[in-house]
Amino acid sequence: MPAKRVSMRRVREILRLKHEAGATDRVIARSLGIARSTVGLTLERVAAAGLRWPLPATLTDRVLEAMLYSSRGSRPAARRKAEPDWPYIHHELRRPGVTLMLLWEEYRQREPGGYGYSRWCDLYRAWESRLSPTMRQSHPAGERMFVDYAGQTVDVIDGATGETRAAQVFVATMGASNYTYAEATWTQSLPDWIGAHVRALAFMGGVPAQLVPDNPKVGVDRANWYEPGLNRTYLDLATHYGTAILPTRSRKPRDKAKVEVAVLVVERWILARLRNCRFFSLAALNRAIAELVADLNARPMRRLGVSRRDLFRELDYPALKSLPAELYEYAEWQPRRVGRDYHVDIDGHYYSVPYRLIRERLDARITERTIELFCKGERIAVHLRGGGRGRHTTIPEHMPSAHRRYADWTIERIRADAAAIGPNTAKLTGLILESRPHPEQGYRACIGILRLARHYGADRLEAACDRGLDIGARSYGSIQSILKHGLDRRPPPGPAAQGELLPDHPNIRGPRYYH
Repeated sequence: MPAKRVSMRRVREILRLKHEAGATDRVIARSLGIARSTVGLTLERVAAAGLRWPLPATLTDRVLEAMLYSSRGSRPAARRKAEPDWPYIHHELRRPGVTLMLLWEEYRQREPGGYGYSRWCDLYRAWESRLSPTMRQSHPAGERMFVDYAGQTVDVIDGATGETRAAQVFVATMGASNYTYAEATWTQSLPDWIGAHVRALAFMGGVPAQLVPDNPKVGVDRANWYEPGLNRTYLDLATHYGTAILPTRSRKPRDKAKVEVAVLVVERWILARLRNCRFFSLAALNRAIAELVADLNARPMRRLGVSRRDLFRELDYPALKSLPAELYEYAEWQPRRVGRDYHVDIDGHYYSVPYRLIRERLDARITERTIELFCKGERIAVHLRGGGRGRHTTIPEHMPSAHRRYADWTIERIRADAAAIGPNTAKLTGLILESRPHPEQGYRACIGILRLARHYGADRLEAACDRGLDIGARSYGSIQSILKHGLDRRPPPGPAAQGELLPDHPNIRGPRYYH
């Protein structure tokens, strides 16, 4: 059975993490919840297709998928190579000065056609992981920022009502220097979670290679051992800052030991000091936390004799990537289906998309000011966010030609165009609009009458409308017939004899019509 194809969104994320964030295949696999072999195979397909990062802006997901999976041939099987003596290598690594690079070079001298260095290291790590379930973690400078919420909360009192509300405490710490950031938010919801990340990165003054959260429901849609599904907004933030998200494993506290210790330090050195304080606003609480965070980072650590701030400036800060020019703007992603009227419902307001996408499933990126709509990774519409439930925001180019033809016509425009031709035309179109139960039902008749001026001229149309008013005509067909037979050019007939008078009724044209 053929393997399931990787979605094009994941393909783009694999390339971004590989080329922009400099992540390894292992890190990419853990971040996206896919197998490492899938990452390698995807990169091979991209290389075989002759694609380079960044991908062209005009390359849609449909075209990209065709380029990567056009060939149905299976991946060539890897040739068999001599297996290294892993117990010997593991033993030799304990000797002073011996490195994996040295042992690999000795291996290649014995086996010239053996594994490459990266594959050789991966195989050794896989073999070593079976020896012991624990592993001492190393944290290279600028690589990881661990994030989590503290278990303790801080009460904030509403000065107007006296009600007490518990504020949550967000904690972030750098892996190499233990440089710590903390702030209070009202909730642990997605907007607060994303906003705290933005402020934490601004506090650090740069972007680490990886963000390491726990498995919170707000950031991870599917907390699965093998395939954790990240929230789309969280991934959007990572893309904006050019970093990777690497959630820890569920119920594995050793994976996030750094932030667990940071949370403990924040609770003991910051929250404990605030236990007797009373706060009447979230801003006042955050000012107090900021002062104590500065004191914590400036305090020398007992075992190292150097402060977190000094270590951060020496180790982490030089290795961080620069912050983007603009802060991340919070955006929510929601799946939506296009209605039969080629509009998408977002919070009760309807936004148009090209009519050919009727019944298609789209992704909506919703910010405070804009609505962006994507179909298979391609942005197909963007709107300013509209107000008012039940209203429509429509771009004329999205409409079928038959709909677009009448979209710009309104009662005001019809009256204005009719008045520009003459008073008789204005009076006749007004009577047509008023005679219908709904004015919109008279749009087509009025539009047809006004367009007769293109063929017959404004003067003849004005005369035809005068004759139509005289005989009680209230339709496009009657005015067209008057112009077609030239009745507008004939003088009006004289008054009829008294005995020939007919009752005045809109359905009776009378003898003047046929004169």
